Amino acid sequence: MHDMKKTPLEARLSAYMDGEISREEKEELERLLSSDPETRRVYETLRHGSDVGRKAFDEVLKEPVPLALVRAIKSAQPPKVRETPRFTPPSLKLAPTGRQALAAALILFFIGGGIGYFYGAAPGSLPAAQIAQTPAHGWLDDIAASHRIYAHQRHLAELPSTQVVEIVQWLSGSVGVKFNIPDLTSVGLSFQGARLLVAAGKPAGQLIYKNADGDVIAVCFLKDNVTNDSNDFNEVIKDDVGVVTWHRDGTAYAVVGPSADATLNDIAGRVSSAI
Repeated sequence: MHDMKKTPLEARLSAYMDGEISREEKEELERLLSSDPETRRVYETLRHGSDVGRKAFDEVLKEPVPLALVRAIKSAQPPKVRETPRFTPPSLKLAPTGRQALAAALILFFIGGGIGYFYGAAPGSLPAAQIAQTPAHGWLDDIAASHRIYAHQRHLAELPSTQVVEIVQWLSGSVGVKFNIPDLTSVGLSFQGARLLVAAGKPAGQLIYKNADGDVIAVCFLKDNVTNDSNDFNEVIKDDVGVVTWHRDGTAYAVVGPSADATLNDIAGRVSSAI
C-alpha cells in the first residue's frame, strides 16, 4: 500500500476534502489540523480556492450562448467522409502502475488546485464570467421574456406609431433617457409603436417594429448610470430570442428579435447611430 505520508501535504489535504483517504490517514490529518497552524492555513486556502473555482465555473455555465455561434452551428454542413481501407490496430492493454497513476493524479491536482488557489488567494477577485459582463447584462432575461410574450400579441404597443410626439415625451419622462425614434425602413422595418417595460427592477422603453415577414423587432433602452461605456455590440441568444446590446452615456440599449434573424447586428448598428 502506498504511504500517503510521503505525498505532499496539499495532495493529502485535497484527498481528505474529497473523502478519498483511509480512516488512519483521516485521523492523522485531523490531528494535524487541530495542532498545526501551517496545516490549517494550507487546508483553508485549498478549501476556499475550491469553493471560488466552483462558483466561477457555475457562472460560466450560466453565460448565454453567442448568437453568431448558434447561427454557425445551424448553418454548418457535415463533413464529407471518404471511404478508406480500415486498419485494425493491434489491441494494447494499458495498465499504469500504481506509481504512474499517482504521478498523473498529482499533476492534475496541482493544475486544478493552482487555478483554485489563484482565485482564492487574490483578494477581491471576481469570477471571469462576472468580469466579462457588460452593464446591460443584468436586464437581458427580462427583456427577452417580455419580447417572447408581447411579440405574439394582437395589440403590440401601448401607444401606436401615429403618436410619435406622445411616445417621445412619455418614455423620456418615464425612463429618464432622451432618444429619437430610428427610421429603419431602409432595412425593411416599419414602426408599430411603443410600450413601457420593467427590466432589472427599472423602467425600460421599448420601440416596436415589424419586418416584411411579420416578425417583431424591438429596440429597448434603460437608464443605469454605469460610466464604463462601450459601443461594441454584444450578441447573445436566449432560447428563441436573439439580443444585441451596447452601452453609451449611462444608458443600456438592446435590439431584440428572433434568434434566427441574421440582420440583428446590422439593425443595432443603424439604431445606435440614429437613436
